[in-house]
Amino acid sequence: MRFDMSQYTLLVNGQAHQLDGEPGDSLLSVLRYELGLTGSKYGCGEGHCGACTVLIDGQATRSCVTRLGAVAGKAITTIEAIGDANRLHPVQQAFLETEAFQCGYCTPGMVMATIGLLKTNAKPSDEDIARLMDRNVCRCGTYPRIVRAVRLAAERMKSMPSAGGRR
Repeated sequence: MRFDMSQYTLLVNGQAHQLDGEPGDSLLSVLRYELGLTGSKYGCGEGHCGACTVLIDGQATRSCVTRLGAVAGKAITTIEAIGDANRLHPVQQAFLETEAFQCGYCTPGMVMATIGLLKTNAKPSDEDIARLMDRNVCRCGTYPRIVRAVRLAAERMKSMPSAGGRR
């Protein structure tokens, strides 16, 4: 039985959601089980693998270690909001074209981490990309293709005014 439940307003993918929860509930659990947004994956549960990455106020953040009480009122963007079947986000398109995924489990987190990187660094160096990859685990080992995807997405996004949301 929960006794310290509070109501929170989460701004997820441009929509406000009123939720009851405890301040220590993980954002990942709320996204997956309360809102049905299953693109962010549970990997390590400790914020090390990146499978659960979402954007919070435009910054790549590990949702498995982010607590509900810390994100109320902040803009949360999940993989579900960045593209659709008719038009992929440039990062998604780059991952597809370079075959940067194999099993696909890490792909939503990798894509969101890449978008976060490119929001703050439109022309990442190889070292910047390596730092990004250092915090995102790909069990299939497609890192060379992921690096190519990040480079391709960066090149394509240079001329775009804003690529953080649906295109």
